[in-house]
Amino acid sequence: MRRTRLEAADLRAAWEEHAAEWIAWARKRDHDSYWRFHRDQFLDIVRPPGRRTLDLGCGEGRLSRDLKARGHEMVAVDLSPTMVAATRDADPQLEVHLADAAELPFEDGAFDCVVAFMSLQDVDDLESAVREAARVLEACGHLCLAVVHPINSAGAFDGDEAGSPFTIEGSYLDRSFYSDDIARDGLETTFVSAHRPLEAYAEALTGSGLHIDRLRESTLPDEAFTRERSHRWQRIPLFLHLRALKPEVHR
Repeated sequence: MRRTRLEAADLRAAWEEHAAEWIAWARKRDHDSYWRFHRDQFLDIVRPPGRRTLDLGCGEGRLSRDLKARGHEMVAVDLSPTMVAATRDADPQLEVHLADAAELPFEDGAFDCVVAFMSLQDVDDLESAVREAARVLEACGHLCLAVVHPINSAGAFDGDEAGSPFTIEGSYLDRSFYSDDIARDGLETTFVSAHRPLEAYAEALTGSGLHIDRLRESTLPDEAFTRERSHRWQRIPLFLHLRALKPEVHR
């Protein structure tokens, strides 16, 4: 992996540009963290199937398909036309919309669960996306999200050894952009994302009237190791999982 710090980024355009690469990457079974451990860690904070679940930033649809197989009544949205087409091709019965997370085409309270799995670090307007997720949630519904952990997106290891120092050369607190170019097993893809401190996610949630009730910092489990250098990620969290509740309004 090669990480490049960026002065600015159009996240919407970047994900459409690299959509075909991502679809090939995501659909190679057992290829990345989703298959090895990340999906199962995330599903641990998702409540059992209820009335209706929205997949916010569905990508090529693999989480929507997995939740549907577990009994969720799924609706999916993404801003990339290529991703939406791939999701529809993989499951023509799945309800999929081409839509901006910051302007959702649904009525207030349309869902009892919203999942945003590895998508909110890739939206241009985090606060509006979270506000919209809160709007379409019914009272007592949950927003469950996973993002690149902000400590991960802020820095990098100095070497491959398990005890290698982890260095933040710039600012953890300032918002910024970065590009990760990754090659593995004959596939290549590029992730262009925003670094935001943990406070930004917490403030977006609480500022939208949601109450955080779960927070998990995901590290690499022993059974997921594929190479020796992976041991570094048992010291620094890879991903951040948050679950937030929309409280009832008592009049």
